[in-house]
Amino acid sequence: MTDQMTRWERVRAALAGAELDRPPVSMWRHFFAQENSASELAGAMLGFQRQYDWDFMKVNPRASYHDEDWGVDARFSDSNTVDPEIVDWPVKSPDDWDAIQPLDVGQGVLGEHLEALRLISDGLDGEVPFLMTIFTPLSIAGRLTESEDAMTEHLRMSPEKVHRVLDVVTDTYTRFARECLSIGADGIFFATTRWGSYDRLTDDEYAEFGRPYDLRLLEALPEAEFNLLHVCGSNNMLSKLADYPVSAFNWDTQDETNVWLDEGEKLTGKAAIGGVSHRGALIGGSPDEVAGEAARAAAAMGGSHWMLGPGCTYSHEAPEANLRSLSPAFMR
Repeated sequence: MTDQMTRWERVRAALAGAELDRPPVSMWRHFFAQENSASELAGAMLGFQRQYDWDFMKVNPRASYHDEDWGVDARFSDSNTVDPEIVDWPVKSPDDWDAIQPLDVGQGVLGEHLEALRLISDGLDGEVPFLMTIFTPLSIAGRLTESEDAMTEHLRMSPEKVHRVLDVVTDTYTRFARECLSIGADGIFFATTRWGSYDRLTDDEYAEFGRPYDLRLLEALPEAEFNLLHVCGSNNMLSKLADYPVSAFNWDTQDETNVWLDEGEKLTGKAAIGGVSHRGALIGGSPDEVAGEAARAAAAMGGSHWMLGPGCTYSHEAPEANLRSLSPAFMR
């Protein structure tokens, strides 16, 4: 058995497929009431880390941060149990795409999130690897419209306008991601949201509207130790995205329409992150059931080249005792 590792030693060993004292563990959720300011978001993330002592942190900002500087209007609650509500969006007709222009990433909502990262970086003091959540360009562009259905119609009926905006979004978020890494983030949690699913697009459509912009952003970044691709949802496109230049992949390994943890690790050749259902036992089961899920994942993976985590952001409804059954703070 390997001697007890630091968090960084454990994460680096998992990424390399080397021997581990135990798999790295992390979970992530929203704190809706604290996501409206840099200081409160940073405080929520750091408080969650202190409470459970995760091996790495996924910074979990509000999803709408990606698009608010382009005119998305969100109504926020002061409750951690109520999601923000999108009440207006800038693209209501194909001609509205023409107004979307590159952003200054140091200003506005994006600038606020860079400040949150500075506070998080200072608070972690290099001891805990942390990733900033950034959606893929197609996902960000899609949120400028009323719905995924509306975006799908736009990309099929007005592809030239959508491609121009995908260029704008890719340029803006390449610059934003570089700033995140410069501040101290150890990678980006690059999320397809539901666009990386056959429930939404065909292979040919993702090859046109998704993959080129994803790769352009990833390949333009300075070297980072822990870039991760999160392929969201059911019927996911992991097999088509398995060659992305990242260090690890995360997906809903418990969804029967997706490949299991060990299959995904073989498919990608990179570290796999998962093993805990973010909808099942974690929410409605017992601590023993949650720990059993983790044990089955560990048995399947054989102890290396993986990290224990959820298939997606988990609900605030998960009982604290279930989180404790996974937390390194309570395993020692």
